[in-house]
Amino acid sequence: QVQLVESGGGLVQAGGSLRLSCAASGARFVINTMAWYRQAPGRQRELVAHVTSGGSTNYADSVKGRFTISRDNAKNTVYLQMNSVKPEDTAVYYCNVRVGRYDYIYWGQGTQVTVSS
Repeated sequence: QVQLVESGGGLVQAGGSLRLSCAASGARFVINTMAWYRQAPGRQRELVAHVTSGGSTNYADSVKGRFTISRDNAKNTVYLQMNSVKPEDTAVYYCNVRVGRYDYIYWGQGTQVTVSS
């Protein structure tokens, strides 16, 4: 069973920066894609960014040029650097990993990010 521990959320002013971290433990197999999702009140959970085991990245249009996803494979940790944040970035951010040959999916518990205007 893979456990995901997220950290780094909090309150930030618009235009500021925040860095989220998610450390995975307990994985017996290779961690494939690592990703960040978010869910704002009354809205569906959406993909923010993902990074493959080879380092390829993909971003939602709404965060391109502002957010950067990265991973440290030695630490089984994925990061989300959030710059120039906006009030509409306010949401609970969830870490997501896919593990092994069958891409088993695991979720973190979520961390709240609140951007004040």
